[in-house]
Amino acid sequence: MSGTVRETSAPETSDALRTEVPVLRQRNFRRLFLADCLSQLGNQVTLVALPLVAILVLDASVLQVGLLTAATTAPFAVFGLPAGAWVDRLPLRPLLVTTDVIRGALLLSLPVAYWTAHLTLAHLFAVALGTGVATVFFDIAYQSFLPALLPRRQLPAGNTALEMVHSTMQLAGPGVGGWLVAAASAPAALLVDAVSFLGSAIFLGRIPSTRRPPAQHRQRLRTEIRVGLQFVLTHPLLRLIVLRSVLANLAFAAVVAVQALYLVRVSGLSPFQFGLALAAGGLGGLLGAALFPRLETRLGSGRILVLAPVVCSPAAFLILVAAPDWRVLLVALGLLIEAVGVVLYNIAQVSFRQAVTPSGLLGRMNASVRSLVWGAMPVGGLLGGLLGSAFGVRKALLVALSAQLLSTVPLLVSSRTRNLRDLPAGPEPEHPDGQLAEPDGQP
Repeated sequence: MSGTVRETSAPETSDALRTEVPVLRQRNFRRLFLADCLSQLGNQVTLVALPLVAILVLDASVLQVGLLTAATTAPFAVFGLPAGAWVDRLPLRPLLVTTDVIRGALLLSLPVAYWTAHLTLAHLFAVALGTGVATVFFDIAYQSFLPALLPRRQLPAGNTALEMVHSTMQLAGPGVGGWLVAAASAPAALLVDAVSFLGSAIFLGRIPSTRRPPAQHRQRLRTEIRVGLQFVLTHPLLRLIVLRSVLANLAFAAVVAVQALYLVRVSGLSPFQFGLALAAGGLGGLLGAALFPRLETRLGSGRILVLAPVVCSPAAFLILVAAPDWRVLLVALGLLIEAVGVVLYNIAQVSFRQAVTPSGLLGRMNASVRSLVWGAMPVGGLLGGLLGSAFGVRKALLVALSAQLLSTVPLLVSSRTRNLRDLPAGPEPEHPDGQLAEPDGQP
């Protein structure tokens, strides 16, 4: 088939066919979905097993464990923006496969080193840092890859399915990690973790890919980073959404900084009750993802963007009534309802970002948004700690929860979003490796 025919008639037929087929019946999206299941499981097991290796096997101090946690998240701040520019230069599917293989290989090196009596803290830090860098590239490329597999109208359905995976693994993953550590050992849990990433790479490798056409006017890396930031900060609606997300994450990090202290030390919840309350958040994420398609049909994605945080965020104030009796159920209910709103908002805003961004800018857009939004979290955590030290944990929590509720004000006061039923969408994104993915409704 000639290039002219593909450009004139094939896209319309392709779009029509793909739109009629549910996302999980499309072979290539299903492969991405299964890869995400394995990758998210690996991420959650790592959160449990990696620090336990440091504590149980290497007798790490509190400071060393804290530095290990920082090593896994620091790459987002250091490499986020340049990674976005590089993602836009590279074919996405091979990049996703490569970063999964790197993470699997790095994690596999830990149990091997343990069983050969060569495991050290330096090795553990190197693996934490290396997997963190690989995750930066994977996450940015991952969000840029979805518009290649689905037409614009199915992006919310695709993001809903992936949010359900994230919430499920967030709910079950730490428990699986803890069970693996208890049943075998922390290094053995990391072996399972490594296998999950390698399995994800296999599913991703089965998604067809074509060579990306060479860029005609490639600019310097610094210039391309600036273009990505400029797109995010000058797009009127995207700028509003990012502002709200930055404020929400700033407040959320402040809440997290004092929440555990308030619930365990001040309110007297046991570790089991504390874990039960947090697990309710994962259940709420599942519920939010399940509700999104119906709410989008009835209300529209624009209204969900504004109403979800306004309606659900106040439930988080139930944390303040915590006590080691039946009231722990109120805390769990509050965190569940809050999580419903968070997931509804996230599906709406991520789908919008993917739809309005040209394919050549997806990597830089995702990197710019992630850097701005995630960059607010260390600041919020510091503010939460300072507020708790100055005014007490309960007052600090009340201020942080209030700030979290007020973060939606920019969307409420703007005429662009206040009366918007559906979020606008841009032109159909092109396949990031050179063409649209072929429609496939086969089970």
